[in-house]
Amino acid sequence: MNAMLARAHKTEFSDWSAELLEHGYCIIPDLVPGWKVRALHSDLKERFARTPFCVGDFYGPKTKRFGGLLKRSAHAKDFIAHPVILDVTNKVLGPFCDRFNLNLAQAIELHPGAPKQYPHRDQDMWRGDTGRIEYLVNVMWPFTPYTKENGATVVWPDSHKRQGEIQIDERESIVAEMLPGAALLFLGSTLHGAGGNMSNMIRSGMIISYCLGWLKPYENQWLVYPPVVARHFSPEVAALVGYQQHRPNLGNYEGQCPSVLLGGNLAEYLPATEELRPDQIEMVERHKAERAAKEKL
Repeated sequence: MNAMLARAHKTEFSDWSAELLEHGYCIIPDLVPGWKVRALHSDLKERFARTPFCVGDFYGPKTKRFGGLLKRSAHAKDFIAHPVILDVTNKVLGPFCDRFNLNLAQAIELHPGAPKQYPHRDQDMWRGDTGRIEYLVNVMWPFTPYTKENGATVVWPDSHKRQGEIQIDERESIVAEMLPGAALLFLGSTLHGAGGNMSNMIRSGMIISYCLGWLKPYENQWLVYPPVVARHFSPEVAALVGYQQHRPNLGNYEGQCPSVLLGGNLAEYLPATEELRPDQIEMVERHKAERAAKEKL
């Protein structure tokens, strides 16, 4: 725990991305002001109260979860599009994609008596090749203090370097205790799980995650935020939830960037307009030049 706390005092963007890649997790303290956390939590309290407990042992029978946070509170965007978080995520995922997307925005309550969650790696939802690339960056934001007693997230440091091991001895784990305003970041390849809530208080917070732009996200963003909702987002947030193409041409609408759906007076007939990576543009131009040269012979 001492090593974890020591690492939580660096402030530069580059330090956090390096820390995350080196150890598989990092804790950034005081990333947002307390009043902002309280305002977001307040907006979600009624939804928490009305949401039934989860069904299934993995989610937890004494746990509540719900998504779509961008449409449930105007404050959610300040966490989801936080510049430090987006900078770190871009450094981690950027080498493997043209752009990254929001994977999910989920509020979570662990009620007293909630059991420990099965330790897992979130990247396993895609069943892709492991050990070569990172698929996901998770960010846990506490609304209440996260302690060992109330079920703070349990993380296995450096477990992203041991992906061949399905489970690792619990003695090698740490409890990510933190206060509201802090953020726990961990890789999709990092072994983790919710702790058990042995207290008489509810542990409340949210998990925000970002995935490679060419993956199907955990939360179906286009259904959660259809154009009638997303047109009220900033361009940056709209792009995060999928209203932007991933080159080449992935996720288009009638051959156009799907952001055209967010404006008014959309034309019935649209020209398919390619959106290629620089290397692809170069290949196409070279092929075009070679063909033109042959036609002159």
